[in-house]
Amino acid sequence: MTNERPIALITGGAQGIGLACATAIANDLDAHIILADINTAGVIAAAKTLGNDTIAITCDMADPDAINHMFDQIESETGTVSMLVNNAGIAAPGDFLALSVEQFRQVIDVNLTGTFVALQRAAKAMVGAKIEGSIVNMSSINALVAIPNIAAYCASKGGVMQLTKASSLALAPHNIRVNAVGPGSINTAMMAGVNANPAAMDMVMSRTPQKRVGEPREIGDVVSFLLSDKASYITGETIYVDGGRLGMNYTC
Repeated sequence: MTNERPIALITGGAQGIGLACATAIANDLDAHIILADINTAGVIAAAKTLGNDTIAITCDMADPDAINHMFDQIESETGTVSMLVNNAGIAAPGDFLALSVEQFRQVIDVNLTGTFVALQRAAKAMVGAKIEGSIVNMSSINALVAIPNIAAYCASKGGVMQLTKASSLALAPHNIRVNAVGPGSINTAMMAGVNANPAAMDMVMSRTPQKRVGEPREIGDVVSFLLSDKASYITGETIYVDGGRLGMNYTC
């Protein structure tokens, strides 16, 4: 089955930044939206919220077979993905000395390996269909600055930054662009604990020149821009959306 509108797949799309990205892409680019998430009930509810024939798919981004099956299903039932947002991610915070290999691998499996598998699979389909598509990976300011109690997350996002650069070079001959967005402190479920802790929030504000946390919509708008023709000469870049934090050189 083919679809005249561009098909956009957003992983980790049940809530937060993923859902904000989907909303912006639907509004700005008139794309046919497919949301993927490990949370079945959440992704179905998110798809109903968006409406407009949004499709919900359950997928564990730590499982390469599940990712490939998801693309097979999409291509069979809807068409070839021409816009991919690799947003799914986990953090596993905790004391560095207590971090287990299993916990470290779990974060890498979702945030980095899952991103690679989806990126490569989407790119193969785009090349095969001669589609000049666009891919956006979700990195983080923690690709550049580290926080000691999320070591695996920092390692994974640094990997996403470099994967973005390497894949953009490999795919440039096919006119497939690959970029990344690096959020700072964004008002999502991942920040709920910080929001409820005045001391922790004071620390976040001390390292954020704009003196506020960002909203998921502000990430979605940048992702939508990078996917669009307005960014047609941008590839291999990571755009940091952090309220000025990186300029302060604060790490913790």
